[in-house]
Amino acid sequence: FDFIADVHTISPEMPAMFDGMKLAAVATVLYVIVRILNLKCPTVAPDITCQDTPLNCYLLKSCPILTKEYIPPLLWGKSGHLQTALYGKMGRVKSPKPRGLRKFLPMSDGATATFDLFEPQGVHSTEDDITMVICPGIGNHSEKHYIRTFVDYSQKQGYRCAVLNHLGALPNIELTSPRMFTYGCTWEFSAMVGYIKHTFPQTQLIVVGFSLGGNIACKYLGENPANQERVLCCVSVCQGYSALRAQETFLQWDQCRRLYNFLMADNMKKIILSHRASLFGMSSSKMEPADLSRLFMATSLMQIDDNIMRKFHGHSSIKEYYEKESCVHYIHNISVPLLLMNTSDDPLVHQSLLTIPRTLAEKKQNVIFALTLHGGHLGFFEGAVLFPQPLSWMDKVIVSYANAICQWEKHRPQCQ
Repeated sequence: FDFIADVHTISPEMPAMFDGMKLAAVATVLYVIVRILNLKCPTVAPDITCQDTPLNCYLLKSCPILTKEYIPPLLWGKSGHLQTALYGKMGRVKSPKPRGLRKFLPMSDGATATFDLFEPQGVHSTEDDITMVICPGIGNHSEKHYIRTFVDYSQKQGYRCAVLNHLGALPNIELTSPRMFTYGCTWEFSAMVGYIKHTFPQTQLIVVGFSLGGNIACKYLGENPANQERVLCCVSVCQGYSALRAQETFLQWDQCRRLYNFLMADNMKKIILSHRASLFGMSSSKMEPADLSRLFMATSLMQIDDNIMRKFHGHSSIKEYYEKESCVHYIHNISVPLLLMNTSDDPLVHQSLLTIPRTLAEKKQNVIFALTLHGGHLGFFEGAVLFPQPLSWMDKVIVSYANAICQWEKHRPQCQ
């Protein structure tokens, strides 16, 4: 009886204790959500690094989007991980389907480069013939949603667009040689640009590169001064500049970078294995049966690069491969206007790599480096609360910058 009495004495206090625990649990969950989503983080304008030149002053005045705050979707847009994940999953919302012509270019080593050509859907503001030559990100091509959205927007602004399909990236196009795209091989991009220059002798070029494509675009321009002929400017978005410096950061768990490394390696495996017969079966292949076994066991991009990718061009080591294919050794040779864009919360590009574009912009008059606080890797979604807009901040900046460059070239005396 005493035991029963004690139970009756304590029981009225139990609900209050459970309510306290529930409140504590809810508070903890809310705190974690706020921290993960960075809800308390402010929205600010991009951090701009450049020299005070007439051209840079004109560009920043003509592109107010670069000097105004970038406002991502309120609930999730301040998380670099969610921006990156949503870009990776859906690319863009309500993606258009621009119609183009696929071109096939035979290469000297037996490979066949492909790119898609999209004609402008209106007259450019300068009434000139201008072509955007676009290099997508790793394993990407003209059919990716973010590329289609950007191409459609550029067409409507009066630009012709040529989009490189990375060698081996298109699932329905077979390789004609035992080689596919690498981190910094510019052969296919050069062939596409050469075709555009020959086919449209009056056109001027704007070079655009996304992620790995930014590395290829900048390396191509810096390799040979002749490559910059008829090029008005270059825009690079979310690239890492130096694969060798990035190698160690990609093995760290900071910002879940090791997890991203694993996921990207898994995707690269699928691309390579989809061309298994061409890459490992041709008589001229540099691959051995042991390389295929190592590919199956690889859990990082570095292992795939070491066992497979470096051998396409005969590099003796992964260090040599990363050194010779990174644009950091060529980008200082670019003399045309250059816009470099990165984000502080990009989980793929470590903060230490951003000293490269910042230092370049401090030393060279033709370079503008824009660093946003939010955006993730190629995300840059915009929107009020939850649902993002079809066009991203990145799309608008590139076209706005390109328009300003074209106007500067058209009316240089008045601009100055």
